[in-house]
Amino acid sequence: MSRLPAALLLAGAVVLGAPLLSAGAIAQSENEVYNRIEELHGNAEAFDRPLRRLVLAMRSGDAETIAGLAEYPLTVKANGETYDVENAEDFVENFEDLVTPETRRAVGRQQYQDLFVNSDGVMLANGAVWMGAVCEDNACEDSHWAIIAINN
Repeated sequence: MSRLPAALLLAGAVVLGAPLLSAGAIAQSENEVYNRIEELHGNAEAFDRPLRRLVLAMRSGDAETIAGLAEYPLTVKANGETYDVENAEDFVENFEDLVTPETRRAVGRQQYQDLFVNSDGVMLANGAVWMGAVCEDNACEDSHWAIIAINN
């Protein structure tokens, strides 16, 4: 699949008078998102299951499932403060303070083609949640996908 440089796409949008999407991003396909994840992080196939679990858990407010998907310590920005959540129990106990209803709704509506991928990880809901491939050893031969930050 060929890819046009971002500058060429932007120039085409300006010439045609087409408005950019509200988030400032160019529309992308699920394949493009998958390929970008694979290119930057590898293990793109393994991303699907934790993403689906997270989206469903956010829809239902399932704090235990969300806590189980996180890497600790987890940095959470909420209520104008930054918290370093040390473990899943702490996350569940303080869930209502750590994850706003707006964040739960936004992540619960996340569409795969709307994900943003960069070298830091995969951004959901305009930055409300970040997931990353977390290395399981120093050589990083194996990794697992986890929530690495929450920004309410």
